[in-house]
Order: sequence, then structure tokens, then C-alpha cells
Amino acid sequence: QVQLVEAGGGSVQAGGSLKLSCAASGRTLSSAAMGWFRQAPGKAREFVATIIWNGGDTDYANPVKGRFTISRDNAKNTVYLQMNSLKPEDTAVYYCATSWGRPYIATSSDAYNYWGQGTPVTVSS
Repeated sequence: QVQLVEAGGGSVQAGGSLKLSCAASGRTLSSAAMGWFRQAPGKAREFVATIIWNGGDTDYANPVKGRFTISRDNAKNTVYLQMNSLKPEDTAVYYCATSWGRPYIATSSDAYNYWGQGTPVTVSS
């Protein structure tokens, strides 16, 4: 089993920054792709960012390109999401997920088999 625990969420004004972290335990994630998703109130969960097992490739959803950066530290079994220039529409619960057993990036939630409990992000205008 893999346990994922997100941290770093909170409230920030538009234009501000937050850095989310997701720490894994139970199994090493050094050979697995990781992803971040988010779910706003009343909306479906949506893809935000993904990173390949060694950090050498990433992909982002169009609304966050150029503002968010996903990274990972395999030695710490942790993945990060740096969020800059935050907008009110970024308000959501953010979830990290691992595609354990699959090393390559994936934008579909179906590719991920372990999920964290989520951390809320609120951006005020």
C-alpha cells in the first residue's frame, strides 16, 4: 500500500504563491509517475500537472501552464507543486496521486491508483 499526504494548502490573495507538497510512505515512488489534480466546489476533479518517474518530463493543464511547476525529490519520496500568480479560479481541493507501477506521465485520473486526502487552496480576489 502507498499512503500520500498533502500539505501546504491555505488561503492566499490573487497574485500570491503557495507550494504544495505530497509525501509518500509505504513504498518508494522513485519509479512511478506522479500527478496533481484539483476539484473545485460543484465541479469534477481535473488534471493539473504530472511528472515522469525521474523528473525528466512534465505536463500541465492549459489553465496553469506558465504559473505552476511540478517537481519531485525521489530521495525524500516527495512531489511538489509550486503555484505562482494564483487566481480565484484556482480555488479547489488539490490532490496528489501516484501511478504506481507506471513510470510515464499521464493526464487521466484513470492512470493513477493511489490518492492523497487533498489539501484545500483558497484564492481571494
